[in-house]
Amino acid sequence: MSKEKGNISIQTENIFPIIKKWLYSEKDIFIRELVSNSADAISKLKKLADMGETDLAEGHKFRITVSVNKEKKTIKVIDNGIGMTGDEIKKYINQIAISGAKDFLEKYKDKTDEQQIIGHFGLGFYSAFMVAERVRIDTLSYQKDAQPVSWESRGDSEYEMDVSGRDEVGTTITLFMSEDSIEYTEVFKMREILRKYFAFLPYELYLIDENEKPAKSDAKEEKDKKTEAAVKEIEPLNDTNPLWKKNPKDCTDEEYKKFYRDTFLEFQDPLFWIHLNMEYPFRMQGIIYFPRLKHEFDTMEGKIKLYYNQVFVADNIKEVIPEFLLMLKGMLDCPDLPLNVSRSFLQNEGYVQMISRHITKKVADKLTLLYKKEKENYTKYWDDINPFVKYGCIREDRFYDRVKDIIIFKTINDEFVTLNEYLDRNKEKNKNIVYYVNDVNQQAHYINMFKENEMEAVVLNTLIDNHFISFLESKNTDLKFLRIDAEITSNLKDEAKDEDEKEAKEINEKIEKLFKDVLGNKDLNVKVEKLKSESTPAMILLNEHSRRMQEMSRMFGGKEMSGMFPNEETLLVNRNHKLVSALVQNIDSSEKEEDIKLLVRQIYDLAMLTHKPLEPEAMTAFVQRSIQLMEKMI
Repeated sequence: MSKEKGNISIQTENIFPIIKKWLYSEKDIFIRELVSNSADAISKLKKLADMGETDLAEGHKFRITVSVNKEKKTIKVIDNGIGMTGDEIKKYINQIAISGAKDFLEKYKDKTDEQQIIGHFGLGFYSAFMVAERVRIDTLSYQKDAQPVSWESRGDSEYEMDVSGRDEVGTTITLFMSEDSIEYTEVFKMREILRKYFAFLPYELYLIDENEKPAKSDAKEEKDKKTEAAVKEIEPLNDTNPLWKKNPKDCTDEEYKKFYRDTFLEFQDPLFWIHLNMEYPFRMQGIIYFPRLKHEFDTMEGKIKLYYNQVFVADNIKEVIPEFLLMLKGMLDCPDLPLNVSRSFLQNEGYVQMISRHITKKVADKLTLLYKKEKENYTKYWDDINPFVKYGCIREDRFYDRVKDIIIFKTINDEFVTLNEYLDRNKEKNKNIVYYVNDVNQQAHYINMFKENEMEAVVLNTLIDNHFISFLESKNTDLKFLRIDAEITSNLKDEAKDEDEKEAKEINEKIEKLFKDVLGNKDLNVKVEKLKSESTPAMILLNEHSRRMQEMSRMFGGKEMSGMFPNEETLLVNRNHKLVSALVQNIDSSEKEEDIKLLVRQIYDLAMLTHKPLEPEAMTAFVQRSIQLMEKMI
């Protein structure tokens, strides 16, 4: 062919600024596009060979090479794929937005598999101008007697075509980098990008540093180094057959664990995993891992990697992956994703929602199977997975409907029960009330009282539990959750009628007045009861609704909002305790007045300590008072 110059056929004069500044959100995507195009070219040639349309040399090995030269400021992307003729360059390169992949599929639609052709967009090649001042193509088509062709442009809508010196079927794209993009000629930078996007590309991918020079040495050392370099060169950057491509029946537990550790750079093994492998109604493969939590905030640090024919697209795409699954780790490869022109965003909302719903179903099915077939492991994993399960229920009704019967609660007796099991075995005492604790240490006193009276409570101590119990109450209108310090039930009271009601009322009123007067708080809510437990002189009760509102205000509004809700704490005094009995006996004694005041303050602070931490000033007074009481014993 003779040398040719011309103008690129485009719909708008400003296409290149648009490509540079708008079409692609991240600059390094130019590598994703160019290597993806190389993979397309190889897929096309491989398909043609499989269909008998062309012959490949014996032992032919498909490969893609990225070569960087910092001194010359160039990057090359080289493949031994299908190549292009001069006419094809004019059609696919000179006319922006005509996709070679799309045209190829149309021609061979009855013989080829669409999922093996990655590129659907003609604009991908032009992403090179995001970083390059000048781009050159050298290509040789697989077609018999094809002539090698070169194409060059500076990204200003003008191009130049000529005969190329290339003698191998395939294509080389050479980027002459602009000054503000020289960083991409650094080997470490390029390796990082290639591993990000192409860790699992289906064809072997290599990286070469053209500036790397062997150190001077004697002949034997030189020979050894050449051998070592040759070994290094044949090691690709990628795994062409990732674990998710295999049949789950052929994968061992150790392979799953190793793949997890290598992919996410984790030292701990995952708890368990879900291997997705489906063909209908859409194609999707992948592995979702349930990680071990080092602390509760790990629930916000998951990562689901999304791939498109083994090419990385993005992390945590919420349109495809249900939001609650973003707490987990994994990879999903979906060739049917309706990506837009930049492969960065999704189109066809209905189709995407169908994919999302299916993922939700698979996760719920796995949890249900684990609960039914491996109950012991399920309960062992619960501390790690329960924040995820609860969040999933709140966010996705479909997920809740599938897992509501396998949500379990740990009791204060270290047993695990479902909600229905708890309600059924406590229906005589609790009716439709679920008692719970959220701090087993702070509320240990209340827990002991429950155990003494053979009552049961569940432990709800994760950050999401406040929201989760409200969610469950909204789903079950007859259900009510109460923290064990919210009220005193009849099961805890001593109902024996061993004194005159009028006399009892007078004593109770005296005790109430005594505590209010000594503590200097006329608004203090004081309630006097006889409890079955004789180990507790007093305790603090806080209405469940008030407590939830206070906690919500602290969580979302800080100190400014916390004062909006009145303090509805109630001091419950137990008349069956010896200390309270002593108060009653000496309540009118002037000689014991100071001791009574000391005792009242101490009983109140002890009750507060079992309810919540004391303020610094109150804690100091409590310690000093404790010392006084001990001194009186000497």
